[in-house]
This record gives sequence, structure tokens and C-alpha cells, in this order.
Amino acid sequence: MKNKGTANICAAVLACIFILAGCGNGNQVVNYEETDRESITLTFFGNKYEPENVLIIEEIISDFMKENPGIRISYESLKGNAYYNALEKRMAAGKGDDVFMVNHDILLELKNQGLVADLSGLGTISNFTESMRGQMEEDGRIYWVPTTVSIFGLYCNLDLLKEHNQKVPENLGEWMAACEYFAGQGITPVIANNDISLKTLVIGRGFYSLYQEKREKEVFSSLNSGEEALSDYLEPGFLLVKEMIDKGYVDAKKTVETRKTSDDLQEFTKGEAPFMLTGAWAAGRVDGMKPDFLFEVIPYPVLEDGSLLVINADTRLSVNAGSEHKEEAMKFVEFFTKPENISKFADQQSSFSPLEGGEPSSVKEIQTLIPCYQQGRTVIGTDAFLEVPIWNLTAQAVQKLLAGEPEETVMDWLEAAHHDEQAGEERGAE
Repeated sequence: MKNKGTANICAAVLACIFILAGCGNGNQVVNYEETDRESITLTFFGNKYEPENVLIIEEIISDFMKENPGIRISYESLKGNAYYNALEKRMAAGKGDDVFMVNHDILLELKNQGLVADLSGLGTISNFTESMRGQMEEDGRIYWVPTTVSIFGLYCNLDLLKEHNQKVPENLGEWMAACEYFAGQGITPVIANNDISLKTLVIGRGFYSLYQEKREKEVFSSLNSGEEALSDYLEPGFLLVKEMIDKGYVDAKKTVETRKTSDDLQEFTKGEAPFMLTGAWAAGRVDGMKPDFLFEVIPYPVLEDGSLLVINADTRLSVNAGSEHKEEAMKFVEFFTKPENISKFADQQSSFSPLEGGEPSSVKEIQTLIPCYQQGRTVIGTDAFLEVPIWNLTAQAVQKLLAGEPEETVMDWLEAAHHDEQAGEERGAE
């Protein structure tokens, strides 16, 4: 299993003591206090493992336990795909945690298996924006609640651009011209990772017009039923990625080995490349690495007439339908999604709030994203109305392009995979 970094928080009532100790490939937080036998222990499993993220989660857990002295929370985390593999195995074995983080693709599976509880009764639901509630609600039920709205952006090394008399790109033509210039100087222009970088470009460029024309629900319904081909909409995005690979704007071989918000950040802070594609939530982390240049995160300049943002309702929380302490688990999720907790969690994540009146993160490097977000020039990366594992399918297709497969072959594979998914859903419904 890749990326075995773990973080466990075992939290006791009131004056809980957390001790962080490194061990092997991971970190473990151990509580040495005596267990209160009358207390209930909830297990919370997530993919937020970075120390700065864990500290905020720890703070929210501690505050919850102060208000609920009869409930303890144990938090454990794994990084990246290792987390979702472990989550699937735990749930399949009937050993799922009380509360866990989900993404669009894994939720499709768990929901179809009846493994996630209905959260529509939470007192905080009305606080979410109308668009978020539209994503969350399904036939009157809610199976997940978001704690952030994450943004995917293009990091720009402002000093390097200035040194080479290049401007921050505002549209596709300007971005490709800048990439062509740097490639001509022997500099690989764009740092990309092997997960979210290129597939979000594909989704953004492919689906943008649907959102602007308010046709996304109609088209997604046709894609769900298999009436329309997924590649018909995503092909422009894949063609853009293929062009970037062929022209050397990204290093295909290196990208395959580059882990998101880890290796890519290390590479970018060297100051040798003008651009990096990854989540804006890493902006605070990049700043904390103290690069010797100024940078900012801008919307994706992938339109002929401007830029767009790919966004996600993110860090989604679900409750195990089979939990022995479902009522207490829901109480914790309700507490986590209070405005004050959402605010500090989203701010630390360099993300936007999913709540009415919520403020975007105060991290200065992402302020350039706000106008595009407010203007509605957005695409939801994993739209709840699209019942296709889009995150996984686009990631696999990009990997094939990076491996040198022709674009036509990759589109054929995408359609076959899409049809296989549709056939699997139909068999599961029988």
C-alpha cells in the first residue's frame, strides 16, 4: 500500500493530553490517560494527515468533548489513495468507522450498498448555501456534508515570470505562449502531479460550457444512463493535456512519479519552473516552505476568452449506517459543521466556506481566485448529479496519455470504462 503515513488521535474527556511520537512511516498520537469505562468512543477515519490539518481537527475534537464529556473521539488518517483503499476494505468487512471522510467516487459505492446514514436531520444543514444543498440532497436524503469548498489553481512564480519578461496568463493563448517560451529556454514550464493536476484541467475545459449554459443536470442525466458518450464532452480537455505532453510543457515521465501536495511542492519551491498545477489548499504550505520568490495562485487559463475555476465540495463527512453509536456520531458531525468550526477549518485549508455568508480563506496567495469564483466561472470537479466515477476514470485516462498512448486509444478506453460502469450499476439494481 502506498503512502502509509498515518496519524491517530485518541482523545479523552476534558483535559485530554496528546503526545505525538514518530514511528516507522507514520505518526501516532497516544493518550496515556486512564479510560473512563462509562464513556462512548467514536472512531473517526480521514485522509487529512498533515500536522497542520490534524491540529485543527484535534482542536474541534477537543471542543466537542468539552461539551460532551461522555463521548471520546479517536481519529486516524492515511494519505491519498491508501486511505480510500483502506476505507473500502473496512466497510466491506463490516469494520467501518463511526465517522469517515468520503469523496464522490467512493460515496457512489457505499451509498449503493446502504452503508452511509441519512444526515438530513442535522441542525446545521440549513446553514449551507443553496448550491451546496443541491449537491448534498438526493431524494430528500443527505449522505454527506462538506466542510470546505476546495479550489484547483495554477501556481505562478512571479519572480521567474518577471525575470523572463512573461506575464501572468489570463487565457489559454497567453498560457500556451508562455509555456512555449520557457520550453524554448530548456525549462519545463509546468509542474504536475500524478493525481489531481491534469485531470482537473480535463474536467474544467470539458464541462465548462455546460455550467455556463445551465445544461449540466440534463447532460449528466444522459451520461448516467449511457445515452451520451463521456468522451464527447471531455475530449477537448484531453486534447489540451496531450498537447502539453507532446510539446514538453509537462515532463510525462516525472509527472507519473510526482505525488500531489508533496513532491510537486518541493519541486516548485526550488524556483526553477514558472507554473504548478495543484490544489489551492497547499498555498499556505508552500508559503510555509519559505520559497525565495513571490507566487500567487490563479484560475485555470484554459479558455480562449479567459479563465475558470475547478471546485469541489470537499472534506466530506459521512456516518456509518451500521454504527453502534450512530446518534453520537451524527452529533459530532453536526458539531464539526457549526459555522465557527467550518470557518477555521476552511481558512486553514486555504479553501472557501460551503456556508451561506462564509468567507474565503484569508491566505493572501489565493485572493486572485475570489473574483472568478464570485462571477460563477466554475466547474464542479465531482458533481453529485454525475453518477459516474469521474475522478477515477479521468485519472486513469491521463495516466495512459502520460504513458504515451494515442489520444484516440485513450478515448476508446474511456468509453469502454464508462459503459462497464453503467452496466455494473444496472446489474447492481436488479
